[in-house]
Amino acid sequence: MKALSTDKAPAAIGPYSQAIDSGAGLLFLSGQIPIDPATGSFAEGGVKEQTRQCLLNAQAILQSAGLSLANVVKTTVYLADMGDFAAMNEVYAQFFTQPFPARSAVAVKALPKGALVEVECIAAK
Repeated sequence: MKALSTDKAPAAIGPYSQAIDSGAGLLFLSGQIPIDPATGSFAEGGVKEQTRQCLLNAQAILQSAGLSLANVVKTTVYLADMGDFAAMNEVYAQFFTQPFPARSAVAVKALPKGALVEVECIAAK
């Protein structure tokens, strides 16, 4: 296993890595919350803007490993409110093309730092 890190995505805020290269052809990205790495603050706006920032963060981590969102085989989207699903999905669809990754979307009671959305990914090399 090899830990991956880039300053183009927010640093881990706990005892975890931004991503782990499994050494077996899979890259596991930790959940990305909508922190803009340039400011250290949440992307301004609602769930659409936060979803966009989460996916930009994931994209930056993938790029640091020589991959792109096209390599993503599975995502998990965590929403603080399932009522935001359609808005999240609208932005999500701008980042992925067919064949779309497998996906789970779940509502959770709360997300780190009060985020509205968090996205984690698994990518294949």
